[in-house]
Amino acid sequence: MSGPGNVESLLREALSPVEPPADLASRVTSRLQSISDHAADELENWELAAMRDPRNWLRPALALLGGGAAGAGLVLLRLHQRQRRDAESGSEAAHAGDGDAH
Repeated sequence: MSGPGNVESLLREALSPVEPPADLASRVTSRLQSISDHAADELENWELAAMRDPRNWLRPALALLGGGAAGAGLVLLRLHQRQRRDAESGSEAAHAGDGDAH
């Protein structure tokens, strides 16, 4: 039989934080940029004369939605990166200040 300590240690090990790969942010950024570029190309190639037929509205609508979502994702990712960088530089400055105080 396993005791409560064993279950707790198993849960602690299973739920420990995992650092993402170092290149994850650049891969996500490039993927979102690619989606945004493809959506812009799709809208660029779209002809205004085709707008008269509602059956032709699906591709431009999907391009707008995909491009908008990818653009929003890029903005959020860059804001998160900036906040993390600012927090790291702030903690480094705080640690440097602690060392000077002693």
